[in-house]
Amino acid sequence: MPKRLIILAVAVIAMTMAIGFVAMQPDSLPGAETNKPSADTGVTSGKTLPGFSLTALDGKSTKVAPAGQIIVLNFWATWCPPCRQEMPELDKFAQKYSGKVIFYAVNIQESADKVAEYMTQSRYTMNVLLDKDGEVAKTFRINSIPTTLVVDKQGIIKYRKSGPVTVAELEGVLNGL
Repeated sequence: MPKRLIILAVAVIAMTMAIGFVAMQPDSLPGAETNKPSADTGVTSGKTLPGFSLTALDGKSTKVAPAGQIIVLNFWATWCPPCRQEMPELDKFAQKYSGKVIFYAVNIQESADKVAEYMTQSRYTMNVLLDKDGEVAKTFRINSIPTTLVVDKQGIIKYRKSGPVTVAELEGVLNGL
């Protein structure tokens, strides 16, 4: 009988300690919810696009934030073969949907001169933003390029793809909106 009582006492103590440990986690402390990012803001499909500002190729600061229009973001670099492969498609898309869709090709960590030279030589006319220090790419958790996101008029990310995209793919996403 005393053996059962000892086992029961140890079990009660262990359970009490576990409950106390869980209760002391930062998420359960008063005010912890104010330190958490909003549950609906993020960089994956279904989340609200976090706003950011970058410099455009023409040197002007550009703010990108939900604005009641569809936004397409493409993260890329001039040295990236898959990025270079998709560029004709993206330029065609940007031209075709100009005025209907806000399109930005977000170059990651390259000089403005290098990017401008590439765009001029290739005769691309799409809007390019320069993520000089790669901070926006980090915010968006860009682990491979190219990566493309489509954001609906309410600012919700509806599509995210790593790898080259085509006009047809992007049009399919737009038709789904």
